[in-house]
Amino acid sequence: MSASTYALPTFSLRFRPIWQRNFLVWKKLAIASVLGNIADPLITLVAFGYGLGSLLQQIEGIPYINYLGSGTICMSIMMAASFEALYSAFSRMHVQKTWDALLNAPLGLDDIILAEMLWAASKALFSGLVILAVLLFLGIGLNPHTVLVVPLLILVGMTFASMGLVVNALARGYDFFTYYFTMVLTPMVFLSGVYYPITQLPDWLQWVSWVLPLGAAVNLVRPLILGAWPPTPVHDLALLLTYCVVGFYLATVLTRRRLLK
Repeated sequence: MSASTYALPTFSLRFRPIWQRNFLVWKKLAIASVLGNIADPLITLVAFGYGLGSLLQQIEGIPYINYLGSGTICMSIMMAASFEALYSAFSRMHVQKTWDALLNAPLGLDDIILAEMLWAASKALFSGLVILAVLLFLGIGLNPHTVLVVPLLILVGMTFASMGLVVNALARGYDFFTYYFTMVLTPMVFLSGVYYPITQLPDWLQWVSWVLPLGAAVNLVRPLILGAWPPTPVHDLALLLTYCVVGFYLATVLTRRRLLK
């Protein structure tokens, strides 16, 4: 394998028409796509927020629906970015051969991977903003701190998009993604404080949560929506950036190995 396979990614503005192409394709089915991405978190918010919330009035002095809503938005971003970076990106790379066509243009593979990562994060942001609008409608997050949530959602989307593209580069079929969702993303939801404080977990699982990207996202976003400041912003931002940068680099290397043999 040549040294260029492991070279750092090169960035240029040539990713923009690829992002725009994905956006124009998505725009034709935008309403159905957004509804599909937000249906599950909204059902979770309503069912657990009001159903379980009627039994569990407060957590750490916070109404349960407020607690759940501020975690659900992070889960929504994670799922939406992952789905796009897995199923949709795999379709363009392997099934539709869109990436092959793009490589015949004056574009590099790094441009395509960057565009896919940013597009997955953008699509996740659209879904996250809808969830945020619902929270505001319910009276959750009506404070100046909430403005800072939007850039954080972009970072969270980029992080999980980068991680998803790593799996995409390894996949040989759609079935492969089931393992990632079942063995990585779903356990992460239950270990990251979305539904309940991680202090309810055994000590060793609390340490696991401490290094999970979704846990870092929840630690940053929840306090801001509830009108407070994150308790450990440096750790959480550094963790998300690490997952994002390392994930993107691995995705680039693995995709080069797969497509540029």
